[in-house]
Amino acid sequence: MTKNVIQANQYVELTYKVIDQKSGEVLTAVEFPLGYVHGVNEILSPQVMSELEGRAQGDTIEVPIDCNAIYGPRDESLVITDYIENVPEEYREVGTAILMENDRGQTKSFLVTRVDESTVTIDGNNPLCGREVIFKLDITLVRDASDEEIAHGGKVETGPDIDTGKAVPIDMVNGNP
Repeated sequence: MTKNVIQANQYVELTYKVIDQKSGEVLTAVEFPLGYVHGVNEILSPQVMSELEGRAQGDTIEVPIDCNAIYGPRDESLVITDYIENVPEEYREVGTAILMENDRGQTKSFLVTRVDESTVTIDGNNPLCGREVIFKLDITLVRDASDEEIAHGGKVETGPDIDTGKAVPIDMVNGNP
C-alpha cells in the first residue's frame, strides 16, 4: 500500500511550532491538529505550503523562514513609550493588542510589550519581524478529500441543527453550518 502524499485536493492535518533560530525559543505552538485541503486554501506562508508538497503522513519537516523577507525590517518608529497615566487601564498588560487609527483612517495593530511603574511600551511591528525562524511541522494525516471538503477548503462534519436537532454539515474551516 502506498502512502498518500500531500498534493492538490488532499485533506491534511498537521501541528507546528515556530522556533527562533538564534535562541531556540518556541515562539508559537499549534498542538491541536490544523486541517485544510491542499491547493484549495493557503493556511501558512507560500514557502511553507510549497515545502509540504509531496510529503506524507508521519513526516516531520523544518522550513527556515527569514521573517524580514515577509514582514520587512523592524521599524523603531513603531515602538512607542508613554507615561502609564496616559494609557487606559485596559491597555496596561503585556500581550494586550491595541488597534490604533491614524488621521487618514488607516488602522494598525500594536502589542503592549512592556509595562513598568511609570511607563507602557507598545510595538506596531509584527512579533516575528527581524527574526529568522524555523517552522517545524508534524504531518499527522493525509488522505483524499471529499468533494464537500474541497468545496469548503477543510473538514466538514455533521452536528445538530439548533432548531430541528437533525444532523447537518458543519464547515470546520469557517465554523458555519
